Parts: sequence; C-alpha cells; structure tokens
Amino acid sequence: MLRLILTRIFLGCLTLFAVTILIFAATEILPGDVASAILGQGATPETLAAFRIELGLDRSAYVRYFEWLSNALQGDLGVALTNKREVLATITPRLINTLFLAGYAAAIAVPIAIFFGIVTAINEGKWIDRAANIVTLGAISVPEFFIAYILIFVFATKLGWFPSLSTVYSDMGFWQKLHVVALPSITLTMLVTAHMLRMTRASVLAIMSQPYIEMAFLKGLPRNRVILHHALPNAAAPIISVVALNLAYLIVGVVVIEVVFVYPGVGQYMVDGVSKRDLPVIQACALIFGGTFVLLNTVADILSIMVNPLLRHSR
Repeated sequence: MLRLILTRIFLGCLTLFAVTILIFAATEILPGDVASAILGQGATPETLAAFRIELGLDRSAYVRYFEWLSNALQGDLGVALTNKREVLATITPRLINTLFLAGYAAAIAVPIAIFFGIVTAINEGKWIDRAANIVTLGAISVPEFFIAYILIFVFATKLGWFPSLSTVYSDMGFWQKLHVVALPSITLTMLVTAHMLRMTRASVLAIMSQPYIEMAFLKGLPRNRVILHHALPNAAAPIISVVALNLAYLIVGVVVIEVVFVYPGVGQYMVDGVSKRDLPVIQACALIFGGTFVLLNTVADILSIMVNPLLRHSR
C-alpha cells in the first residue's frame, strides 16, 4: 500500500509539472501583443520596445518558463503588470474568499448528496428514487449562470432576503459573511449535489450486482442492511473520487459564479487579469486552479487505496 501511495504522489507531482507547461504555453500563444495591450495604442515604438525588454519578452520562451517555475516554487508569483503589486499579496485574500465559498457549499452539498444517494439506492425504483433522478437531471442540465440569475431574481429582487452582490471584506463578521455569500453557495450546492447524488447512487448500485451481495440477499438479509453493511464500504472508493472531483470543481469552477455575483475571489481576479492581459496574474490563478485540482485528485487516489481492504491488509 505504501508503494502505491508513493506512486500516486509521484504521478501527482508529474501531472502538476505538465500543468505548469500547459499554463505557460497557453499564455504564450495568446493573440495580440502584451506590451501594446497594456500601454495602449498611443505608445511609441521605443516605449513598446523598452517595455518588452522589461517584461523579458526578448528572451527565449524556455528560459522565461524555468525562471517563472523556479520563482513559483519559492513562493514568488511575480508582479502584476497593471498595478505593479505583488501577485501573491493580492491573490492571498482572494484565495481565502474562494476557499470560504467552496467550503460553505461543500459543507451543505456533501452530506446531502451522500445521504440521499444512499437513500435512493436503498429505494431503487420507488417514488423517491424517480423524483431524485428527475430533480438531479434537471439541475445538471441547467447552466450555473442561469440558476444564479434565477436565484437573484427570486431571493434578492422579489423577496429581498439576500443581497444580489456578494461583496465581502476582511472585517466582516462570520454570520454576516454567511448571509452575503448565501446565493452563490446555494448555486454551487445545487450543481455539485446533483452530480454527487447520482454518482453515489450509481456506485452503490454497481456493487449490488456482485456475487457476495446476491449471497447476502439469499441469506434473507434486508435490503437496507445489505447496502449499509456490505455494499457501501466497498463503494467508498468511487464515492471518495466523486466527492474529490466535485470539491475540485467548487474551487476551480467558481469563475462564472464569482463573476455573476461580483465575488472577490480568485476566479474574478483571473477574469480581470485576462481582460487586462496581465500575464503574471493569469499564470498565478491558473497555477492555483491546476494545483488544487491535481492535489484533490491525488488525495482521492490515496484515500481510495487506504479504504480498499485488499490493499490495507496483507494476504
């Protein structure tokens, strides 16, 4: 088991290295000239040439890549081109805001999804199973920005229960922040809950077709006991993978939600960086998103190995 865990960690690091190459290459092939986009059309050729040298664009791409990677490993994400502020100092409070929003949604979505996924598996074919399938399929099919605008129209405009803009700041109290961030967290909860519920149900039902489950039914055990004591422990590995994938989505996929609710997170910061062609900001945000996705999937792989009885105990 230790060898498998070390292998997963190594593969995670290798994947993250590949992600850094893709991030740098993607920013390199962006259309247009960075210096012209930042300085504007009124810049003289001499000014543009001097600014390109200042940005290091006169050097080879691979030299700039390894310099950027080395600095990133040391915690230096560069300086923003627009305001000359350190990206790390600017992105840290925004990352905290994004993690707060993701944690808020996950605290609601994960227990609900796993609980109702198990309930629908126990009651396969009954009315609660059919109702859950209809609701979750509808939630998955609707784009997240459409759900966000519907919630704003109903709960902010018509009822006035929540603010339409989720503006938070460092001095805001915890309960006040929960109230302000309620609508974007509900939007994310609806999306990930539907996916996790369906995958949890599918994982449990897939185990139900195994021979030892059929033997348990032949012995006269009730369906709920068979699922809870025999099927669920063996379905834990795919459920962990689904939860990790959706937790990664809560952090990586919040860009649209943060833009809709003008939430000061990493996603909003990345959109601002793209609109201003601020390459250090774009690279830093993409690195955080990619690193988070790789980290959560690596942790899910390790946990899946640890909960597997065949790997946990020597034969």
